[in-house]
Amino acid sequence: MPFEKGITPEGAKPFVAGESGNPLGRPRKYVSLLKEQGYKLSEINDTIQAMMSMDMDELNAVYKNPSATIMEKTIANAMNKSLMKGSLYSLETLMTRVYGKPKEQIDMKSDNKIEIVFVEGKTIL
Repeated sequence: MPFEKGITPEGAKPFVAGESGNPLGRPRKYVSLLKEQGYKLSEINDTIQAMMSMDMDELNAVYKNPSATIMEKTIANAMNKSLMKGSLYSLETLMTRVYGKPKEQIDMKSDNKIEIVFVEGKTIL
């Protein structure tokens, strides 16, 4: 049901000018959080690469291990959540981080022909 201008649904708060509708902002990515905690990018990539080859039991063991690093727990948690949701987004992000994006290839064919079509006295190129 569309709302009329100037009328808000019952219980809704109107936006205040100059105030964000999302005061906490977008959640930080886990790699950014790990870098802020002092981990080097090479350490993060090596850990991601090693953990990508783990099976679910090994991944859960890392997460439950009290002596596992924050980095290992963060990566294991992200991978586990992604798998439980049936989403590959976190896994794709982690793989892209370590291995880079695959090259995309576009095949284009050009015959260098220009076709002119006449329609009721107009010229269309």
